[in-house]
Amino acid sequence: MALAAELFAVWLFGFSALISIINPLGGALVFHGMTRWLTEAERARLARAIAINSFIVLIVALFVGVRVLGFFGISLEALRLAGGLAVAVAGWRMLNEETDEARQQRDARAPAALDTAPLDRMAFFPLTLPLTTGPGTIAACIALAAERRAAELGDILVSVTAALLIALAVGLSVWVAYANAAALARRLGPTGMLIAAKLAAFLLLCIGAQIMLTGATDALRPIFAAR
Repeated sequence: MALAAELFAVWLFGFSALISIINPLGGALVFHGMTRWLTEAERARLARAIAINSFIVLIVALFVGVRVLGFFGISLEALRLAGGLAVAVAGWRMLNEETDEARQQRDARAPAALDTAPLDRMAFFPLTLPLTTGPGTIAACIALAAERRAAELGDILVSVTAALLIALAVGLSVWVAYANAAALARRLGPTGMLIAAKLAAFLLLCIGAQIMLTGATDALRPIFAAR
């Protein structure tokens, strides 16, 4: 029971962090603008491919990202502080971002050159990288993986299972949002999308602050322990 509760807590924190950064609702509207020339069946197939690609990117970042940091000699505390700051800054910018219909229309028109591109090529670039799982998402995955230090078998099981469930839940969220992008745009409307974006931005800001607080605590603990 204790492991199940710990697993749920780790999953909830990781899922909240990544879903706030990825923001499938906002990404779904951009996805819809980039694929309006596709049929419903083609859009659904493309959404499924993006979800699978996103799952793979998240798994790689969650399981291998920390080892890459070790290769370059970057400490976990520095990663937490830098990653948390990047996440918090992104949340702050989103929270204070002004609505700009002209900018949204320009972003939707920007990838017009992709209209004749094969769907398989579009699925990874640019629709998975950088539209869905960009550098901020990868940095957050590394920070989340660094949050846990597996010392016992139970910790290892929780870490591995949580990582798989986080990536799976995020991938499914992306799939559902992108597959229903047209209906989502009609039902939420500008006001609903604005509210969802602001709530996600505030949550992102809080998560970034929590990651930085953890990094600062770990960095200062040896100093206070020596006194």
